[in-house]
Amino acid sequence: MPEKSWKEIPIGGVVLEAGNSFDYETGGWRSRRPILNRDRCNNCMICWVSCPDGTCLVRALDDGGCQMMGFDLKHCKGCGVCAEVCPKEAITMIDESKAREEAAA
Repeated sequence: MPEKSWKEIPIGGVVLEAGNSFDYETGGWRSRRPILNRDRCNNCMICWVSCPDGTCLVRALDDGGCQMMGFDLKHCKGCGVCAEVCPKEAITMIDESKAREEAAA
C-alpha cells in the first residue's frame, strides 16, 4: 500500500480502517529532529519503550539483546520524549532546518 501524506488524512482525523497509521508520513510535522550519539548509547531501549509513535529503530542481536539503530524520520513528529528519557543523554534534538542544511552540505 503506498504511503500517504498527512494532507490526505480525513478531516477530523477519522480512522476509516484499522492499523493504517504507517500509511501516513507524519514526519513533515516535525520542527525538531532527534540525533543519536551511538558512542553514548548503552542500548537500554528506554527511548524505544517511551516513543509514542514507535519511531525508534532497533535490531535484535544474536545474544538476545537489542541495538538502537536510529529513527524512522518519515513518521517521527519530533516530540523529544526519546531525548528526555535517555539516561545517557545519547539523543539530542536539533532544529529540523539545521538538520536539513547539514544533510545538504
